[in-house]
Amino acid sequence: MSKYREFDFTEIKKHARELRKNITEPEKILWDELRGRKLSGFKFLRQHLILYKGNLIRYNYFIADFYCYEKKAVIELDGPIHDTTEGYDQFRDSELQELGIHILRIKNEELIKMKEVLNKITLFLNQNNR
Repeated sequence: MSKYREFDFTEIKKHARELRKNITEPEKILWDELRGRKLSGFKFLRQHLILYKGNLIRYNYFIADFYCYEKKAVIELDGPIHDTTEGYDQFRDSELQELGIHILRIKNEELIKMKEVLNKITLFLNQNNR
């Protein structure tokens, strides 16, 4: 028997579930606009798990704020914490792009002009026929 055990998704799923339960106010505001195919008929998932460069022993993963499978697109809301995580954000974006996933970052403050944000997201999703 191998000394390594196969990877168990339980902890990762639990982490994503906790993030969905403890939604931030900006995430709630945007989610209310995206859920139920409200935005141009696109389906979004909230706090969606994305695996990258894994194997049976260990998986690396990101949890995207909002994910549109149909367009392979991630919408990330950037709050104050992102002022100190620029390097990690760039690494994360690079890894997601390697998977063919497109990323749109929106600052929390932009949500004040929701119509502009929704237009920005719609343009982003439609800019290429992905």
